[in-house]
Amino acid sequence: MYLDVYGDTLCALVSATALASAGNQVFLHVPEGTIGKQLARGECPYREPGLADMMAEQSQEGRLVLSAMDVPPAQQSKVIWLALSPDAIYLAHSIVSSLPSNKAHQWLVVNQSTFPVGSSEELQQALATHEAEGSTGSAVVSLPDLLTEGDALQGFMRAGSWLLGADVEWARLLVAELLRPFNRRKDSIQHMRPREAEFTKLAITGMLATRLSYMNDMANLADSLDVDIERVRFGMGADKRIGEAYLYPGCGFGGLSFSRDVMSLASTLQVSGMQAQLLDEVLHINERQKEALFRKLWRHYGTSLRGRKVAIWGAAFKPESSRIDNSPVLKLLEALWAQGVEVHVHDPRALRALADWAGEREDLVLHTDPYEAVVGADALMLVTEWKTYWSPDLLRLKMNMSSPLLLDGRNVWDPAFIKQSGFEYFGIGRR
Repeated sequence: MYLDVYGDTLCALVSATALASAGNQVFLHVPEGTIGKQLARGECPYREPGLADMMAEQSQEGRLVLSAMDVPPAQQSKVIWLALSPDAIYLAHSIVSSLPSNKAHQWLVVNQSTFPVGSSEELQQALATHEAEGSTGSAVVSLPDLLTEGDALQGFMRAGSWLLGADVEWARLLVAELLRPFNRRKDSIQHMRPREAEFTKLAITGMLATRLSYMNDMANLADSLDVDIERVRFGMGADKRIGEAYLYPGCGFGGLSFSRDVMSLASTLQVSGMQAQLLDEVLHINERQKEALFRKLWRHYGTSLRGRKVAIWGAAFKPESSRIDNSPVLKLLEALWAQGVEVHVHDPRALRALADWAGEREDLVLHTDPYEAVVGADALMLVTEWKTYWSPDLLRLKMNMSSPLLLDGRNVWDPAFIKQSGFEYFGIGRR
């Protein structure tokens, strides 16, 4: 089948590559910009496991072809796949309005972009207005992006769930056929109306964010009650009504899509005339939690931090990512700098993004070696739980640091073992 995929998001690249790997002929239309230039050079702009190799393979096979945004769809194509950034809904309307009009040609527009609820229906109306009089009736369906950065390719090819919002039966069947190679173990497609699919996507994100913020509140309470939140987490997760997922307290969540989806849901509630009290509190708790490690450090040194040196391990908003969008490290850095602290940071992938965000400053030093970052440090803060940080050389840390103080923002270290090794330890609700 011939498909035209539009967008330069991670979702667009993953969808185009996966669909090409199933034997489809895919034309990837990319806007002008940095990502487009990288793709033109044969580079993969996202550090996503398996994506670069599969993109290269499908390009070499000729099934994945790079194209410009203003190039019309292939003559044989009948599927338009939109995976645009959330602020590019105007571009979606432009694409739909520029589709070649033919009475005998039915277009299927698959909207995978995270636009406001009701956007797919608006695109359907725009498409109907554009179509030639007497045409057979094209269709727009919603297939929300549920991919998780760091596991996006596998998340598409072995999806646990698809949300398919479609009002037209032939469109529903055609999307199911496109997804069939990735839907063999069980039927993972949940059928609903377009606006229901769009709302479900936002509701899922809101629920996950609520669980995270609730656990962070419980961890902070555990600190004051002399309770170990890890035992509490095990007990909660054992209850089948709750389950184990997203019960890990930490120093706040980040990520452009995750944070933006929660804010979009809150905005949707407000526009509908409802108060988004719960989601507003979720976002407030999360922003406050990003300074949790700073507050522990500030109390430990009796509010006297000026002139001290602090090392940070991890800047990306999550492991396996090079992005720092809304990452806890950003607010943490601002708090430390305000107190006159010199900060040394290591991250396996996100140093370039952090350098672009911070600019040149004397109180920020970036390191490619994690142990170089801790030399002479008065404290080490772990912010992103990269696996490379889980089993550090504690003897080397103790020898290199000015003060053996570890602040664990992801609760990946065992407090008893760390303390036994001669360190002072502070986690999130840990004893």
